[in-house]
Amino acid sequence: MPKLLILALVAMSWSLRTWAEEPVVPLAELAKPGRVLMLRHTHAPGFSDPPDFVIGDCSTQRNLDASGRAQARQLGSRLRAIGLTQARVFSSQWCRALETALLLDLGPVQPLPALNSFFARPDDRESTLAALRAFLATLPGDGPAVILVTHQVVVNAFTEATPPAGGGSVFQVNGTGTPVWLGVIPVEAR
Repeated sequence: MPKLLILALVAMSWSLRTWAEEPVVPLAELAKPGRVLMLRHTHAPGFSDPPDFVIGDCSTQRNLDASGRAQARQLGSRLRAIGLTQARVFSSQWCRALETALLLDLGPVQPLPALNSFFARPDDRESTLAALRAFLATLPGDGPAVILVTHQVVVNAFTEATPPAGGGSVFQVNGTGTPVWLGVIPVEAR
């Protein structure tokens, strides 16, 4: 990775609030109608994806490790414990996000390209976010919980905070592409 890119990422991180500074929303908030959890995939060791990355070919991507799989299962258990047994679950097409979504075990998982990472593809940022905002605008305010499994850069674009692996932000849908941000969910230690 070029040194200039690394320096830019470090500089960018200085301007972001830390996750610990964000308001914490109890998980039970997700059981209310019209709530969205925008979740960063669980732990996948490494940084970015290899240059030969191919969507749909997990052997070319960073993937969850055992702790990431356990983290996803644990979060799913915590969500079921608050009564969230069925949710509309959408995921980025990246293997680590899809696996996180499946391991939550909260309902069928639908790939949604609007949740794909644009970290290594900055030219895709605006079109990806526009597609995600259009999707969010279609969600009913009285509907069941929606879980969106995505990547740090996507969550960050909506909250200006960098979520840890398995961290997420809760929103209240409002008929627009900019739902009301309520805060972050508490993250259990891996």
